[in-house]
Amino acid sequence: MPWKTLDDMDLSGRVVLTRVDINVPMEASRVTDMTRIDKIRPTVDAIIAKGGKVVLLAHFDRPKGKVVPEMSLSHVVDAVAGSLGRKVVFGADCVGDVAAAAIAKAGAADVVLLENTRFHPGEEKNDPELARQMAALGQVFVNDAFSAAHRAHASTEGLARLLPAAAGRLMEAELKALEAALGNPERPVVAVVGGAKVSTKIELLANLVTKVDHLVIGGGMANTFLVAEGIEVGKSLAEREMAETAREIRHRAQKAGCKIHLPVDIVVAREFKAGADSQTVDVLKCPPDAMILDAGPKTVAELEGVFAGAKTLIWNGPLGAFEIEPFNAATNAAALAAARLTREGKLISVAGGGDTVAALNAAGAADDFTFISTAGGAFLEWMEGKELPGVQALMG
Repeated sequence: MPWKTLDDMDLSGRVVLTRVDINVPMEASRVTDMTRIDKIRPTVDAIIAKGGKVVLLAHFDRPKGKVVPEMSLSHVVDAVAGSLGRKVVFGADCVGDVAAAAIAKAGAADVVLLENTRFHPGEEKNDPELARQMAALGQVFVNDAFSAAHRAHASTEGLARLLPAAAGRLMEAELKALEAALGNPERPVVAVVGGAKVSTKIELLANLVTKVDHLVIGGGMANTFLVAEGIEVGKSLAEREMAETAREIRHRAQKAGCKIHLPVDIVVAREFKAGADSQTVDVLKCPPDAMILDAGPKTVAELEGVFAGAKTLIWNGPLGAFEIEPFNAATNAAALAAARLTREGKLISVAGGGDTVAALNAAGAADDFTFISTAGGAFLEWMEGKELPGVQALMG
């Protein structure tokens, strides 16, 4: 691996500045989803086991360089302490004497949580002076926030240039999973890309067709590709102005030897609501007054065959309007097929993106996937083939 991990670092007696993502949803000062907080525990435990003192650096919401009391990380102290099973000492700034005093106060097995890094305007500008002030607080930097790795900020990219740096356990797992999926994957490789609009995923599709053997396109995006082939889609969501782009992507796929899979049958309805009357028809027979809201069973059967012949699967986005029944059927069935193959040891499956995680959880398939990334933007930029500043900085 071109980056160091916690196993490569001497942490004994050292203050370890640990960048994490605990930007969690809250209602009335209560954390409503503990996932991101729970995921930092392996890194925290490993640092303390190696004799290091953990100092957490994190952002919360978008204060835009100003102190916004309701965006203070003080609101998550109890949640972090409960998840980690450790005393958490809060520092009301992430630099200077206040931060240093909090670090000095904490015991060897305690965790220090410093205030929102984005309260400083220099954070998002990657200000070298702010990074230097942060670096003065510790001797080692550990980045465990892959979700923030696509941003060159002072607490991600800047700090990694100033101190001996390594990936935390979550970052390490993420990078290993991504390397297995696209860096040096077992072939054949299948990518499933769904969602509403081609325009938001042009770079993603253009990169994937040069890297994978099969590209499955679902959701509203599939409708745009159907339009590009001269197929009528009725009142369906489709970016007709992107038809030429869709044709260019298909041409690029043909040159690269990548097969694009579109729906062969579709589920259509006249209303976009739960329980709406629907029917399944051939993809060439969409009624002019109806809209396509899901892929049909023949399409799912075809995809199951593609998955069965593959070694690696990357998934981003649903195949239909998965939020409302019955238009979640194709996403659920395909996800469960991928989960079964993974469980049987026949498939490496990596998925990421907000809607994707929600869809796989709803299908009951997430636990069986090899790796589920909660990183959102960083996951997408990685799929687009872009270098991530927070990862590059760990490589020295």
